[in-house]
Amino acid sequence: MSRPTETVRISAGIARRCRGISLVELVVFIAIISVGLAGILGVMNYTTRASADPLAQKQALAIAEAYLEEALAMPFTYCDPDDPAAADAQDATVCATPENIGAEGGETRGGVQPFDNVSDYAALPVAAPANIDGTAISGLGAYQVAVAVVQNALAVGADAVQAAASLRVTVTVTGPNNVTVVLDGYRTRYAPNALP
Repeated sequence: MSRPTETVRISAGIARRCRGISLVELVVFIAIISVGLAGILGVMNYTTRASADPLAQKQALAIAEAYLEEALAMPFTYCDPDDPAAADAQDATVCATPENIGAEGGETRGGVQPFDNVSDYAALPVAAPANIDGTAISGLGAYQVAVAVVQNALAVGADAVQAAASLRVTVTVTGPNNVTVVLDGYRTRYAPNALP
C-alpha cells in the first residue's frame, strides 16, 4: 500500500515544478531583452548615419593626393623653367627670371601659360577641384582645394640657404559633413638642377 502513496507524492512534486514562469520572471526577461535590442538598434542607427562619411573622406583624400602629386612632380629650379639658364643654374644670380614662391608672368594651372614650377602652386586660388586644363570635375562641387607652398628647412637649426633648398607643399581639401583632409609633401632642390 505504501507504493501508491509514494507515487502520488512524486507526481505532485513534479507538477509543482512544471507550472511555468511567474509574472516577475516574465517582466525581468522582457526588460533584459528590450535593453539589449535598444543597444543593438542604437549601434545600427549610428552606423547607418555615419556610412556616408567614409565616402566623403576617401574622396577628399583622393583629391588631395592628386593635387599634391601634381605639384611635387613639377621641377624645382633656381630660374623660371622658361629662362635659358634654368637647366644648369647653380644659384639664382645667373637667372634672368629667378623662380620665387608664386606664379610669374600670368601663369595659371590650366591656362595658356601653365604652372611650370612647384612654387607656382602657391598662387592656386581656393576652388572646387578641376582637371589640369581647368575644366570642373562633375560631382565634386561640394569640395574646395587650397594649396600652400612655403620654404621649409628639413634639418633642425638649418640656415636660410638650406631652407631655400626645400619647399613644403600643403594641400587642404574640405568637403561635405565638415570633412577636412590635409596632406604635406616636401620637394627639394637637388643636383643636377636640370629640368625633368
